Amino acid sequence: MDIKTYMLGLGVQAKKAGREISRADSGIKNLALLKIAERIDNSREYLIAENQKDLLAGKQNGLDAASLDRLTISSVSITAMVEGLKQIAALPDPVGEISDLVYRPSGIQVGQMRVPLGVIGIIYESRPNVTVDAAALCLKSGNACILRGGSESIHSNQAIASCISKGLEAAGLPKEAVQIVETADRAAVGELITMNKFVDIIVPRGGKSLIERISKEASIPVIKHLDGICHVYIDDKADLDKAIKIAVNAKTHRYGVCNAMETLLVGDGIAAKILPLLAEIYSEKGVELRGCLKTCSLIPECSRASEEDWQTEYLAPILSIKIVHDMDEAMEHINKYSSGHTEAIVTEDYTQARRFLREVDSSSVMVNASTRFADGFEYGLGAEIGISTDKLHARGPVGLKGLTSLKYIVLGDGHIRH
Repeated sequence: MDIKTYMLGLGVQAKKAGREISRADSGIKNLALLKIAERIDNSREYLIAENQKDLLAGKQNGLDAASLDRLTISSVSITAMVEGLKQIAALPDPVGEISDLVYRPSGIQVGQMRVPLGVIGIIYESRPNVTVDAAALCLKSGNACILRGGSESIHSNQAIASCISKGLEAAGLPKEAVQIVETADRAAVGELITMNKFVDIIVPRGGKSLIERISKEASIPVIKHLDGICHVYIDDKADLDKAIKIAVNAKTHRYGVCNAMETLLVGDGIAAKILPLLAEIYSEKGVELRGCLKTCSLIPECSRASEEDWQTEYLAPILSIKIVHDMDEAMEHINKYSSGHTEAIVTEDYTQARRFLREVDSSSVMVNASTRFADGFEYGLGAEIGISTDKLHARGPVGLKGLTSLKYIVLGDGHIRH
């Protein structure tokens, strides 16, 4: 069977299953999630054995240590999958929720109802746990999904998919509600992102090259972010201890994640006091520093930052630092170089904090907190399908509500318009 015919078959099945899932009540969807969790919990040896095939192939193909780490399924990560499914089952179901119901002068009632998007195509790399998160969020929000994982995790994803299928069937729901693309052929992605008749939304999760390709070639709306160029601004009126804790955590907690700080902005009035202290900690942790002229004068081991540095998502132990005159200069820098992901201010000045929250235009804006909190789980969403830096439909971590939309509903009693 050729790729086009194969993908078309998945689309037809997903559309049909999507209608059935959209009608399922919360109890049935939650039962399915718990049955999937049970199946995964009872299939640990099988999942780890299938994952070993991918790890072996990955090593033979020269995958680096970080990629192999993301690819690995362990007993700990299986426990996390099971726990994640249970948490999503425990979340309120957004589907059918009615809001803003008001009477109009004509006597009709007008409100909005939350409804599923339909069929969601999710394209991702490496991490097999995304298969579980994506399936669970789509299922709970009443959507069918077509999942296309990376070729490097094909055995792991198919093993997880078999657990999902059995869990769906045990709850009396169609197994086609969650389908895994079973070919590693890249042409499958090209088909998926242009299947307008069957797929309503595409969500790419992976490296910049993948997301750029999807954004460019898709003829279906895409929920995405390209870069995570996140900033922390330490204001002159910051508490020194808080500022140090936040600036260290935002950069060094994990390097290869989209919510890690890539540029530190420091107020002129506090720079001489805080930067030598931070430089010492960063040095101990092996972080390379690149800064403006003023920063280099305070930190001898700091090299000069280039224009390219301010617009780079390092995903590595490298940090750009700039000393700014005031918050206006900090916000000007952020609005010029930010990718619209996450920005934070550290300050004890309430007025400054309020201005920063209002005027900085990113999907998450924080006061006195590490950028590492920009995460669906930390926001109480249970899990996330990804983070959106777009401004339409969903913005920031995309959880259950982000996988639904609103339609207007009108309630009358024989009302006619005069």
